[in-house]
Amino acid sequence: MSERLERLDGSNWEAFVASPAAVLMLGKSDCAACAAWTAELEAFLEKDERWRHVRFGKLLLDKPGLISFKRANSWIAELHDLPTNVLYVNGQEVKRFAGGGVERLVTRLERGVGEGASAPD
Repeated sequence: MSERLERLDGSNWEAFVASPAAVLMLGKSDCAACAAWTAELEAFLEKDERWRHVRFGKLLLDKPGLISFKRANSWIAELHDLPTNVLYVNGQEVKRFAGGGVERLVTRLERGVGEGASAPD
């Protein structure tokens, strides 16, 4: 995993989502679409300079130790589409979207985060 795509688990997800701006990718270990999106996202992050103020992380829902995450995000129980991405600004979820694609991600970042680390007015 690239340096900019953080590996998240039950011990560090809360601090991650509380960041000024963060994109959380949710997936599973055996999900081919999740692996493809991870590779695309890592390639993007290696070259990206614009979104350096945003943290990017990946959480695998089939790994043990995520009870606190799943309790805090009860919508996970109804989740059918993976990968799913969640954009957080100052600890608040501002956008959730399924699938991959750098263009889709950048569009959502522009709407939700902009160039600064706080939500738009």
